[in-house]
Amino acid sequence: MAALDIVNTHLLEGMKVVGELFGKGEMQLPFVLQSAEVMKTAVALLEPHMEKVEGADSSKGSIVLATVRGDVHDIGKNLVDIILTNNGYTVHNIGIKQPITAIIEAAEEHDADVIGMSGLLVKSTVVMKENLEELTSRGLAKRWPVLLGGAALTRTYVEDDLAGQFDGVVRYARDAFEGLRLMEPLVRVARGESSDDVGLPALKKRRHSVVTVTQTPEDELPARSDVAADNPVPEPPFWGTRIVKGLQLADYAAFLDERATFLGQWGLKPGRGEDGASYEELRDTEGRPRLRAWLDAIRAEGMVDPSVIYGYFPVWSEGDEVVVAHHTGPDGGSGGQVGTERLRFRFPRQRRDRHLCLADFIKPKEWVEETGRYDVLPVQLVTIGDTVTPHTARLFAENKYREYMELHGLSVQLTEALAEFWHSRVRAELGFADEEPDDVDGLFKLDYRGARFSLGYPACPDMEDRHKVVELLRPGRVGVTLSEELQLHPEQSTDCFVFHHPEAKYFSV
Repeated sequence: MAALDIVNTHLLEGMKVVGELFGKGEMQLPFVLQSAEVMKTAVALLEPHMEKVEGADSSKGSIVLATVRGDVHDIGKNLVDIILTNNGYTVHNIGIKQPITAIIEAAEEHDADVIGMSGLLVKSTVVMKENLEELTSRGLAKRWPVLLGGAALTRTYVEDDLAGQFDGVVRYARDAFEGLRLMEPLVRVARGESSDDVGLPALKKRRHSVVTVTQTPEDELPARSDVAADNPVPEPPFWGTRIVKGLQLADYAAFLDERATFLGQWGLKPGRGEDGASYEELRDTEGRPRLRAWLDAIRAEGMVDPSVIYGYFPVWSEGDEVVVAHHTGPDGGSGGQVGTERLRFRFPRQRRDRHLCLADFIKPKEWVEETGRYDVLPVQLVTIGDTVTPHTARLFAENKYREYMELHGLSVQLTEALAEFWHSRVRAELGFADEEPDDVDGLFKLDYRGARFSLGYPACPDMEDRHKVVELLRPGRVGVTLSEELQLHPEQSTDCFVFHHPEAKYFSV
């Protein structure tokens, strides 16, 4: 073997060791990505000097990677791309929102060994199931082993529920390094070996345990929970919507959840054992210095274009439903008589515990008829715009993997910070400024009056309601659109209802 080939082999082995250390919790993800950057640079320097053997294929196997139909999230998929590519596999990354037909076409075009599908949304788990059914119906289930990953997936869902209905081989990858460990046996299966002989881990079967939960029959559910009905209703500063632009980064960055950014997005997780760095050490030596540098760069290069569109709407409740009424002004609805129903949201009610429902936090119709007043429902949508996307795409293309992950993760958390910042503004406009927590940690503990609820969460799971939110707010005015899959674009956008009732806190249905 030539000297350069030996060096290249050692680079691959070194990256494998790095991956094993990460899997054991002995190495932080940012440093793993920096190792991948070093390897990529080294290979690029070596390749011009390495002897090309005609007909030889240096790849250890190939995979088509895609984020499934309806899902715009690509950070997890791109991390898999980075790790597999830097460990000798050929990756055909075909992007986001890919239907199964496009995935199959790419797998056929590139003669791929494996298909990998990613997704962040709960809905994406259903799409993955449909994709496996499509592979089976086309007689292609045994042609490509399938690797599935994403935040909403669980191992038992993939390896028990889905595997039990799929004619081929399917496995779950919790992260990019588990995907790496699975690639070799999956490639061997694709090339004709039996799945029993290649060292694939056993399928994780669901453990069935008996849990007794007493639920109230639907026909016996109360019309309303024990939520207090005598709370005062604030006067909104206006009815309808307003647009806010020109927001300063420093204002909403002050509401950034550092822990969610450093741990969840940047992978700065505490090490194991006595010698492992604590979260506080990583926060002070890695997290905060890099955060300051990123905020300076974002400001200097104009990477974000924040906008808020929000409004106050007159409402009442009827059982499990919140009814939005027509009101005066340009945002009052088209042609409806003031005070009559414009649209309504139906929310699920708990079958146990307090039998809570979001509608309980809104005054009932009888109160409106008695007082001649309405309750108020603030609704808001925030975005930091799509201007950050070219910057993350450039970093990924330039193999600056750590910076790519950090900027993408920070953009997600800055969107949440902007939502938190504007929620505090709404509370102030409703007259609750004196009930604010003393510090930012209190915000993340919900130590303030009321709560904001985003669509897709247990208390308001019906994503179809986003059509009604769009009708109320008309976010196209700030460049935000709604896809057929009910996702907001740009990705760095989020909407929510704000409930001002003192007892409004998060609950599970």
